[in-house]
Amino acid sequence: MNSRRTKSVFAAVSALAVLALGATACASSDKASTGSGSPNASAANPGGEKIKVVASTDVWGSVVTAVGGDKVEVTSIIHDPSADPHSYETTASDAIAAKNAKLTLSNGGGYDEFFSKLADQATGAQKLVAVDIAATGNENEHVWYSLPGVEKIADQVAAKLGEIQPASKDAFTANATAFKGKTQELLKKVSGLGASNAKVVATEPVAHYLLDSAKVTDATPPAFAEAVEAEQDVPAAALNEVKQLISGKQVKALINNAQTTTPVTQQVVGDAKTAGIAVVDVTETLPQGVTDYIAWMTKEVDALAGALK
Repeated sequence: MNSRRTKSVFAAVSALAVLALGATACASSDKASTGSGSPNASAANPGGEKIKVVASTDVWGSVVTAVGGDKVEVTSIIHDPSADPHSYETTASDAIAAKNAKLTLSNGGGYDEFFSKLADQATGAQKLVAVDIAATGNENEHVWYSLPGVEKIADQVAAKLGEIQPASKDAFTANATAFKGKTQELLKKVSGLGASNAKVVATEPVAHYLLDSAKVTDATPPAFAEAVEAEQDVPAAALNEVKQLISGKQVKALINNAQTTTPVTQQVVGDAKTAGIAVVDVTETLPQGVTDYIAWMTKEVDALAGALK
């Protein structure tokens, strides 16, 4: 078994225990949470009270914050770079946050299955699923790297927040427009980076959509990427192919998921550095100390651009 991420595992809470905790429980100190209306929230939340939103990860929490501004209070369940959405178990405070939420935003696509239990408890909340909104036509669930997809999600967040708090509808729309202006700038920067037929290999297909926008060819053998992502042994032939691509300098960069560390990924990262191939680290959640989606994605785009040049 490989040592994928340091996995934060918490005891699961039963529905009865959650109800018993009631409104006395609070979200953890670095999670924000607030609440306003359900489908009938406009009357309960005319414009003064912050809207409580629960997002499955801090990536989506940061998008909600960009759109909602100071009119939302966001709880991001996964907010630690070492936590793994695939193995996370919800806590009492997570359940209370969901129970009080007026809007939830999950990734979907099998990425954050833990969140379905929380969403079930958010009986009065509007519910958004990023994969469904982005509608990329691709089974890759890492849609936060699809800038056009994220723009669609920002629009939907603005629309739902506007339903919950009609008095602030124009503010939410304006915030979403400003946010999309920044993603458009990123799209212009990344578009055409692969015009010189650049090829890369990746430890996992996390940044698939970003590479697609850049028109960069991902030459990674599917068997290699699938095995790493599934935490299985990488077939020898696939590993050999990756090592040859690197040692023969047939690729411009190695795209490395910095949150997944296995002996195999460590080996290919070492091989890339030895061969003088650029290593571009990408992540699935916001890096420590980063709270802004645009700032995070700008750094990743700049790192990719630097590697391809």
